[in-house]
Amino acid sequence: MEVSLALWSVTILGIVGLIVLDFVAVSNKPHEVHFKEALAWSVFYIGVAVAFGVAMLVWQGSDIGSQYFAAYLVEKSLSIDNLFVFIIILSQFAVPVELHQRVLLIGVVLALILRAIFIAVGAAALAAFAFTFVIFGAILIWTGIQLARHRDEDPEPKDNGVVRFARKRIRMSDEFDGSRLFTRVDGKRIATPMLLVVIAIGSTDLLFALDSIPATFGVTQIPYLVFAANAFALLGLRALYFLLKGLLDKLVYLSTGLAVILVFIGIKLVLTYLHEVNPAFPHISTAQSLVFILVVLLIVGVTSWLKVRKDPEARAKAGRMTGREQDDPPEEADLG
Repeated sequence: MEVSLALWSVTILGIVGLIVLDFVAVSNKPHEVHFKEALAWSVFYIGVAVAFGVAMLVWQGSDIGSQYFAAYLVEKSLSIDNLFVFIIILSQFAVPVELHQRVLLIGVVLALILRAIFIAVGAAALAAFAFTFVIFGAILIWTGIQLARHRDEDPEPKDNGVVRFARKRIRMSDEFDGSRLFTRVDGKRIATPMLLVVIAIGSTDLLFALDSIPATFGVTQIPYLVFAANAFALLGLRALYFLLKGLLDKLVYLSTGLAVILVFIGIKLVLTYLHEVNPAFPHISTAQSLVFILVVLLIVGVTSWLKVRKDPEARAKAGRMTGREQDDPPEEADLG
């Protein structure tokens, strides 16, 4: 697929326009987002992503269209795991509810920037060294195994090394000052807890980019489709958080399902390299990948529902934290 500079420019301008639209919507009046508003935004962003995919199908044919939809599905699945970590960050740092939208939007923008960099690097590496397929595959297999091993453990954003370094080096206020990163106390300019939140979000985005970009390259090697799938999956993340936050704790087998998907794509990447070296090795097509991912996600949904129905106390990793907060008064975050 040949992608002109004009098409790249139009796509990037369109994505920037959607980000600006989000910032305008969030900045007008900070508030807690309710179900109807979240549903409307989610339908809008999913509609944009699907419309783009249909355009690819009509313009470039079923193969390119299938690659885009497979990449989008992978990224959308991984973004749900992203939401678990965002929930924990918002909870641990006691971010006021009315600021959740702004924090999530900052996280989305940082993720887009980081992933654009990784996509450029990954595309160049794949073009120069075919063995990069094996490296990416090994990263995904290792990540999938680690995710399965630690599927019941919550990450600790406050223990993040970058966050700890910032707390030691920067004087911090104990109070949020709206969405400001810095404020003035007794005439001195000091950081607010929002700075730590942004640092935690940014470093988390970096780690997720290390996993998600190789995963997307596993279903399509076209940088334009990788970028578009990432952008459209991330742009809907803010609305998806508010739409699903009451359901996330019920996806008890999500981490296991994502681990299976990552290992599968890792094996696919290794086989892609081996197939190029020796055609006797099997090749997993995009259509087969798409079907496999859909089946795994369906199994995750059904088995999670059955588990929660049988054991109402069962919760997914971030859900355990939000569940505690619903039952007990939140402790004051240690931000000093």
